[in-house]
Amino acid sequence: MEYLKNRIIKDSTVKDNNIIMVDSFLNHQLDIKLLNKIGKEFYERFKDKNINKILTIEASGIAIAAITAQYFDVDVVFAKKTLSTNLDDNTYESKVNSYTKNETYTVRVAKKFINKQDKILIIDDFLANGKALEGLIDIIDQANAKVEGIGIVIEKGFQKGGDIIREKGLDLESLVIIDGVKDGSIIFRE
Repeated sequence: MEYLKNRIIKDSTVKDNNIIMVDSFLNHQLDIKLLNKIGKEFYERFKDKNINKILTIEASGIAIAAITAQYFDVDVVFAKKTLSTNLDDNTYESKVNSYTKNETYTVRVAKKFINKQDKILIIDDFLANGKALEGLIDIIDQANAKVEGIGIVIEKGFQKGGDIIREKGLDLESLVIIDGVKDGSIIFRE
């Protein structure tokens, strides 16, 4: 997606040569026109799959998943990172380590929202070490549902997450893969 690459070049910043800040358009302030293009692109890439639900993780994946879901005409479920009073004990749970926050937390999805008939598309904003995806895949496996595909907006190709997920034989589509950062400049995979 050239439009996405150009937006990353124009409006992202790099912190510590491995944190790519896209908060001005993707995961803090949201560019809805861009998100619509992203949602449409995910639809084009996965439209031949039998998807009846989209799963993401709070918080940054929710907006992307919601807009993508409009193209598939399906519901979105998001894994919650915090235990709240409106979530009962009947949940699927998985431990996830956050690369950017450097902490481990339990993500939860109510069992009533995922079942063995579900064919799920996972959507998220970033893929670094793959721990969030592994947690979501674990939840889908617990429900005896099926992962139909995984859509990632930005994959950090210089980290191992994409390789780990692809080795599982899953259909992973990243709209942009960044192979590294050199002198503050982002290097995209061609």
